[in-house]
Amino acid sequence: MKFKRGDPIEVVDMGSGFLVSFYDGNIISRVGKETYIMIFRTLLEADQSGLLREFVKADKIRLKPADVLVSGFDLGEKVDVFANDGWWVGRIISKIGETEYLLHLAARIRISFTRLLTFCSSGLGCCK
Repeated sequence: MKFKRGDPIEVVDMGSGFLVSFYDGNIISRVGKETYIMIFRTLLEADQSGLLREFVKADKIRLKPADVLVSGFDLGEKVDVFANDGWWVGRIISKIGETEYLLHLAARIRISFTRLLTFCSSGLGCCK
């Protein structure tokens, strides 16, 4: 797939201790046949001087999925959770109250997120 300047994208990261995470960004330009320069929306340069820019291979990029309105989540449902500046894949293992869920992430770590909204662009969303 070819991407163009400004495309909203997600970049996959397979080496952070979790099995899979995705980070939001935008394409800045194409460099070579299968490489792009992109800017992250949530990650900063090491010196905190601005948003992180990186060279990324096309096979690590996907177009950002559209946001989907959902009314809630079911036990066992596969979801994406926004944490540590990226989206992580997990499953709902328990519901605590109306808007709090206990998740089981791919790395077998349990975390609890409170005050969740039901849009994919919020703290918890349908799996993309």
